[in-house]
Amino acid sequence: MTPRTVLRRLALTAFLSIATAFWALPLLWLVTAPFDRRPGLTVSWPDWTLENFQRLAENPYAFSSLKNSVILAGGSMIGVTILAALAAYSLSRVRIPGRNALLYGLLLLSSIVTGTAAMVPIFQLMFSLNLIDDRSGVILVFIGGLLPAAIFILKDFMDATPKSYEESARVFGASSMQVLRHVMLPIVRPGLATIAVWTLVNVWSDFLISYILLRDPAKIPAGVVMYTFYSEGGQANLPLISAFSLVYALPVVALYLFVNRRYGFRFHGGIKS
Repeated sequence: MTPRTVLRRLALTAFLSIATAFWALPLLWLVTAPFDRRPGLTVSWPDWTLENFQRLAENPYAFSSLKNSVILAGGSMIGVTILAALAAYSLSRVRIPGRNALLYGLLLLSSIVTGTAAMVPIFQLMFSLNLIDDRSGVILVFIGGLLPAAIFILKDFMDATPKSYEESARVFGASSMQVLRHVMLPIVRPGLATIAVWTLVNVWSDFLISYILLRDPAKIPAGVVMYTFYSEGGQANLPLISAFSLVYALPVVALYLFVNRRYGFRFHGGIKS
């Protein structure tokens, strides 16, 4: 091994160590700060206590906001998964003129016209439909924004499924919906899990849409409640923020671990490899 090779490996190791520390420090703060009696913005050995969680429990909206986040994320996840499965199967199996142009156009528009850029017409639309301060209106907005990308992702799983599976089912008299339900969906379960987790994470972490469309404090989700842990002068209440951040992150982490354990990377496309 030449000295130049040794230096390159040392430089690469040093770079990877710095990059790992850069990303690991915020996670380390998230784990330690909630149990610190006086948490700060730096990572340090905590003065162990559970008072931060006690203060969090005394907040009238903290834990109820998690229930609202579950409602919004769960409703959006169910809606996106069902509609994406139906649309992806149709686009994958039915020859529609301009199918690819339509799909890429929807994906392009959903990427360019983000929630921030479209909030004015979205607000006007929800106001016209009398869905302001209604959680079902927020769920509809999330479904509409996330559905194009979900269809695009799930269509790849549908395309990877051999048509011979469907033909075998049709020989025995299965209808299109029966083929979709009993043949296609069990095969593309990894794709369904992918878009389900992706939808839930996007909705769970949202702030702007819920902040604008929901007015009742009893209906706002966790992402908006965290904003109330700042004073009018912008001073952060670190004990509450740190404790709530840990509680807020645990459901998503648990869901990821569950899905990763169930499917992992054992699937390629729609067929088990």
